[in-house]
Amino acid sequence: QVQLVESGGGLVQAGGSLRLSCAASGRTFSTYAMGWFRQAPGKEREFVAAVSRNGFDTYDADSVKGRFTISRDNPKNTVNLHMTSLKPEDTAIYYCAASTRYYSGPYLYSHSAYDYWGQGTQVTVSS
Repeated sequence: QVQLVESGGGLVQAGGSLRLSCAASGRTFSTYAMGWFRQAPGKEREFVAAVSRNGFDTYDADSVKGRFTISRDNPKNTVNLHMTSLKPEDTAIYYCAASTRYYSGPYLYSHSAYDYWGQGTQVTVSS
């Protein structure tokens, strides 16, 4: 069982930055690929970014390329999402997720690849 706890959300003006963090329980964090997803009101949950278990490979949605950066710190059991140049359309609840079945690769774009999810953290970008 893996528990994921997100933090770092909040209210920011358009053009600003936020850094989200996700802390994972357990001693096998380095064996999981990790991802971030988001869900805006009335919309389906969508992929934002993912990172392979060793941190060498990252994957980004087209909508956040060049603005968001995912990274992980395996000794600290954390995965981060650094968000810059934020836009009102980035407003959503952001969820951290862990995949025990896929270490890297395009499967990580799909929410079905993930086995554990955090409760989410709200990000609101004002115009």
